[in-house]
Amino acid sequence: MAHREDARPDRAAQGVVIILASVLTMAFADAVVKLVSSDLTLWQVFVARSLFAIPIMFALLRATGVGLEPRVPKWALLRSLLLVLTWLAFYASLPVLSLSVAAVAIYTNPIMIALLSAALIGEPVTGRQWGGVLLGFLGVIAILKPGSDAFSWFTLLPLLGAAFYALAMVITRSKCQEEAPLTLALALHGAFLVTGVSATILLALIGLGDDATAVFPFLLETWAPMGGREWGLMALLGALSAAYFVGVARAYQIAAPSIIATFDYAYLVSAAVWGFVFFSEKPGLLTVGGMILITLAGLLVAAPSSKKLPGEKVGPM
Repeated sequence: MAHREDARPDRAAQGVVIILASVLTMAFADAVVKLVSSDLTLWQVFVARSLFAIPIMFALLRATGVGLEPRVPKWALLRSLLLVLTWLAFYASLPVLSLSVAAVAIYTNPIMIALLSAALIGEPVTGRQWGGVLLGFLGVIAILKPGSDAFSWFTLLPLLGAAFYALAMVITRSKCQEEAPLTLALALHGAFLVTGVSATILLALIGLGDDATAVFPFLLETWAPMGGREWGLMALLGALSAAYFVGVARAYQIAAPSIIATFDYAYLVSAAVWGFVFFSEKPGLLTVGGMILITLAGLLVAAPSSKKLPGEKVGPM
């Protein structure tokens, strides 16, 4: 990927506000997904959620006059596929892992984003910001506790999701900066819908037996009956995810990934709160300590530089 030489000035403050609102919203939505994972399949969530999210985004696109088709469809498609894989890996871990642990595992992605941004698109990352990334990594280690009895191999699923997410955000920054966030979000939900329908049809054709589906019903079961409660929750998820995906796309378009990715960490605190509210999950001392380290890392990375970079805007954003 080539370094962008025509980049517009970053709007870091606006990007931080957008990503904070976005991740706090999505933490609640992910808690709802974990809540329904014992009753529905992942493919139902993909399909039903998108059936509500897509009309919302169509209405917003119509109201704002934004075009439906991405300017560069191939990059928007690749971004969407990577994000589908992200949520596939993350959601598949939720029936097994606590929400807070799964959240921490996938939130190794800011470290990956900082590395990939520097290596692939030439984003400047200062020594102070690298220190923040390291501090955040130590916080992740404290929460995951690798090598102990508390560690689960299922954490590899959200870790894999983190790698997909990091690649998607670097593509957002380097190849999709001129795309309308609503267009990117619509493309993503279209990919969710196609994936969910395809997987549902494939499972129906294969006809796995009860013994096979019992191993991982969230992924392998056929479409389960849905009542008013389930459809209502899917409608809520559709509205929340529409807002979230637009917000994330916008945040990564207008500010450096190394900064926005660090404020993504706010998701961890919200996930811990909703994990307690929905599932009575109580984080231990190491988990709380890790979250504190991660918060400090965010402040360290986002602190304004004393040196003015070429083309940097001075004053209010």
